[in-house]
Amino acid sequence: MSDKAGYHRETKLMHAGRKPDDYFGVVNPPICRASTILYKDLAAYYDLDTNFRYGRMGNPLSQAFEGAMAELEGGFNAISTSSGLSAITTALWSFLKAGDHFLMVDSCYPPARFFVTKQLRAFGVDVEFYDPMIGADIQSLIRENTAVIYMETPGSASFDVQDVPAITAVAKARGIITIVDNTYSSGILFSPLAHGANIVLQSCAKYIGGHSDINLGVVIADNEAHYKTLKSCALNLGVCGAAEDMYLALRGLRTLEMRLKQASKGMQPVLAWFQNRPEIAGLYSPMLADHPGHDIWKRDFSGVNGLFSVLLKPEYTMESIARFVDSLELFPVGSSWGGYESLIQPQDMKAYRSDWKEEGFFLRFQIGNENTQDLIADLEQGISNLKI
Repeated sequence: MSDKAGYHRETKLMHAGRKPDDYFGVVNPPICRASTILYKDLAAYYDLDTNFRYGRMGNPLSQAFEGAMAELEGGFNAISTSSGLSAITTALWSFLKAGDHFLMVDSCYPPARFFVTKQLRAFGVDVEFYDPMIGADIQSLIRENTAVIYMETPGSASFDVQDVPAITAVAKARGIITIVDNTYSSGILFSPLAHGANIVLQSCAKYIGGHSDINLGVVIADNEAHYKTLKSCALNLGVCGAAEDMYLALRGLRTLEMRLKQASKGMQPVLAWFQNRPEIAGLYSPMLADHPGHDIWKRDFSGVNGLFSVLLKPEYTMESIARFVDSLELFPVGSSWGGYESLIQPQDMKAYRSDWKEEGFFLRFQIGNENTQDLIADLEQGISNLKI
């Protein structure tokens, strides 16, 4: 397609990263397993404008995937990494150095929290966690050496919705880089770059891949200068995505919007069922009217995915909770989300949040593509096991 500007996003997703004419009419870009790249002569070796110099540095498949993800997120260009966490760490290594002050949202993905508290602090970065609901008041935390503000919205497990436009406006006025983990939205439900962010990243193991069988991350930059900084850091760290994973992620893009709609459709009746349960002390989803940031979600987001969390009342023992969880047939315990299957995962919120004061056992639910009535029936039989 010569000009995709006028097409709807659903149409663009069908064609992003595809160039059939380059591959004899083959619909999908072939898997490119490459390390060594050969040059036709010495002059070509010294030509710095050569497209591909070494497999880790880039190849036809990575170019297709990264271009498609940049198009999805509305950015200049992207880098691929080996996992969602490596996307986070590469982005942070790219824009932070010893002596910098770094503001990290308190509701971040737990492995990201561990990285910044262990590795970044060990390398001399002053890490400070902030309340996800701070909004424009983040101005009060900024110092002369503040280099990066990191957001994740909705936040991990608790799904607090941050005021990204308010925070990016403050950051831009001070020349501070803003990074947003957009995995929840997958580039469909929310567009951080359109709301002023500089860098957006995703774990493609979630909804992008969609089938619980890849490890892949991506980081998208808003402009050429930031992209070059990211790319240089990725090259120096030896970061790259695996060929098979990028191929599957590109394939996942074709059904991404449809799968997100189905996830939202399946999740909402299950969430509503929990709203009527006496065993529940709290529910966590941006679509709930009393949820932190609900008004921001209505303003900036186009919907929800298949995730929500449940806080059981503190009166239940670990033994009774184990009976509940272990009796479920359609909700195996699993540490990811965004695939086709439903999952349940305990979350140790006091270990993951410095400000968490709620008592009770916290469970995150991922609603897959199973029949909703079957999921609710499974929960009905399972929750009876909570009785002491």
